[in-house]
Amino acid sequence: MCGISGIFDLQGQRDIDVLLLARMNHSLRHRGPDEGGLHREPGLGLAHRRLSVIDLASGQQPLFNADRSIAIVFNGEIYNYRSLMAELRQFGHPFRTSSDTEVIVHAWEQWGEHCVRHLRGMFAFALWDRRRHVLFLARDRLGVKPLYYGEAQDGTLLFGSELKALLAHPAMPRVLDPLAVEEYFAYGYVPEPRSIFQHARKLPPGHTLSIRAGQPLPAPQSYWDVPFTPNPPASEAQAADELLARLREAVRIRMVAEVPLGAFLSGGVDSSAVVALMAGASSTPVNTCSISFGDPAYNEARYADLVARRYGTAHHARQVEQDDFELIDLLANMYDEPFADSSAMPTYRVCQLARQRVTVALSGDGGDESLAGYRRYRLHTREEKVRKAMAPLLPAGLRQSLFGTLGRLYPKADWAPRFLRAKTTFEGLARDTTDAYFHGVSLLGDAMRARLFSPELRRSLQGYRAVEVLRRHALASPAQDPLSQVQYLDLKTYLPGDILTKVDRASMAHALEVRSPLLDHELVAWMSGLPPQFKLRRGEGKYLLKKALRPLLPDSVLYRQKMGFSVPLADWLRGPLRQRLQQRLLGPILAQCGLFDMDYVRLLLEQHASGRRDYSAPLWSLLMFEAFLRQVLPVDGRQSPVPSPAMAME
Repeated sequence: MCGISGIFDLQGQRDIDVLLLARMNHSLRHRGPDEGGLHREPGLGLAHRRLSVIDLASGQQPLFNADRSIAIVFNGEIYNYRSLMAELRQFGHPFRTSSDTEVIVHAWEQWGEHCVRHLRGMFAFALWDRRRHVLFLARDRLGVKPLYYGEAQDGTLLFGSELKALLAHPAMPRVLDPLAVEEYFAYGYVPEPRSIFQHARKLPPGHTLSIRAGQPLPAPQSYWDVPFTPNPPASEAQAADELLARLREAVRIRMVAEVPLGAFLSGGVDSSAVVALMAGASSTPVNTCSISFGDPAYNEARYADLVARRYGTAHHARQVEQDDFELIDLLANMYDEPFADSSAMPTYRVCQLARQRVTVALSGDGGDESLAGYRRYRLHTREEKVRKAMAPLLPAGLRQSLFGTLGRLYPKADWAPRFLRAKTTFEGLARDTTDAYFHGVSLLGDAMRARLFSPELRRSLQGYRAVEVLRRHALASPAQDPLSQVQYLDLKTYLPGDILTKVDRASMAHALEVRSPLLDHELVAWMSGLPPQFKLRRGEGKYLLKKALRPLLPDSVLYRQKMGFSVPLADWLRGPLRQRLQQRLLGPILAQCGLFDMDYVRLLLEQHASGRRDYSAPLWSLLMFEAFLRQVLPVDGRQSPVPSPAMAME
């Protein structure tokens, strides 16, 4: 696993400043502490930081073809590189190394831009072809590995594994994108392709970008999407057997490494399944790591211990204390953009623990999205049945008016389970399908964001709402049934924007490579074609996976209530974090940036501290935004980082 960055002259072949290139590369040293490499030629600079995992002796980068007309910097792992190497040798391509990086170079020579269709793995890479005069950027299908790019004020294109590589260049503008601010406070992260800055973008998962000097920067091109094409008919037992066989293969190909390897073990279904299959494929005990919490409501340690004992793993656990707050400012530096998923803190700790013993760790990420593990899927499909049943009786306008009024009048009950929150149900029924799902996943609803934002920010938005992110994906969705539709939305937004971003930054902060078998694109494509009732049945998510795993894991692990990898945020913000929260949110950074209504911020603080309302989500989002501003923007009250409304729509 590595960090890549580079500079490309969009106007011609000017010399690349080696000191700037080295500075960009150094900003990513945590991603690859083993080695660093630079390459410059007229109009181009490539930089690479290496974490050695495969082909330790000869996998240095940038890597070139035989006549040095092609150069590549690559972050990731190609799991089918050996079979591709054999295939490319038959086409006459000679190999000088045993690395998966060289496979990409020869795949480009053989197939050009279609080379990505042959790669099975997680990757982000930049490839320069001097003969074709093209810089080719590519990102893996699910977005496991990140890639940012943006145009600097000096006419160069900058790219990097993390936004900090672009920000290391003084010509990279740091003007906030108001649309990204709106999206952040709705989702808790900035979804692809936007970044928090106007002049920087994320290359979307499953996309490539071909750039030529002297030509306008083109739009990224899609090369893959989750198909949701129904699989051939199969019985439940046949489908369960095939799911287990496909998952076993996905685990097996991710166990290839020349360094110590292990797994995260939370005690949940997905990580337990990965550990069980690793144990079956390994002749030595699997290294496993887990984090526990002092609060029993958030502690899954006993389930992790149960699985570890069953499979005789070399298990290592650490308890995160209730006052583990030292990471708050560190998170801003790790993520570069505001990021409001508080589980980033325990994720950082479990990666820190794992790195003490292994260099590569397998995780269970991706199972919830592909196999309907989230509770919100159950709630959404129930609401969809009601909406469908009401359609002949209540026209959409009347339904919106009736249930919208009930939602406004009914008292809010943050303390109650969601299925008892009639206000939430009424508000959901008043909306169309996409808007209802957006309402369910939003950290701050439309009304709260409107009250929180300053008049200046609201003018900059010009009526834009973050639901447009989901609407754009819904229009492109190949899924037909209500469950598959929202799974598709999560696979395009929440998975890459939150889950994979969280794991990538937390693991790379410790130079730890994380591999996710449940995100194997061939497995994801097959799982998308399963009938909805094989994923969610009678309120039970991951129905088929749990059935397939019953010979391998006890029912107490498979059928217990889902806990998630979360922290007791509401209590933290009323207790040990209360003073820090007030100092930060009422301090000069937020007050002077011009983005927020500070009277409303005070109201949120007061009502949460009193216990009358649970405003932990908006308060944590504000705290993380303040930490971001403190980290990357020199806000001093004299100049707002918010652009004018005209600039906002450029």
